[in-house]
Amino acid sequence: MQITVKGHNVDVTQALNDYVNDKFTKKIDRQSDGIKAIQVTLSVEKTEQKAEAVIDVVGDTFHTEAIEQDLYAAIDVLLDKVVRIIVKHKEKQQK
Repeated sequence: MQITVKGHNVDVTQALNDYVNDKFTKKIDRQSDGIKAIQVTLSVEKTEQKAEAVIDVVGDTFHTEAIEQDLYAAIDVLLDKVVRIIVKHKEKQQK
């Protein structure tokens, strides 16, 4: 599984990159069977901190986003959404 972190109107510091990679790797590692890649885009627009993810799994692609006041909080909310998408996709594959 490959995790790519990009920035839009924000510099992706090493701390942000490490935070995203550590969180996603730890949380998704158990469900990473069919995941090809995850692309995370971080952006800042005025007071909104936004984190978006494009999840490329075998046979499909999913998109989700989270908007919060803090970029780290947006990443955490995004991670929860990504995990739900992956679990739901795996359940559909098993049926």
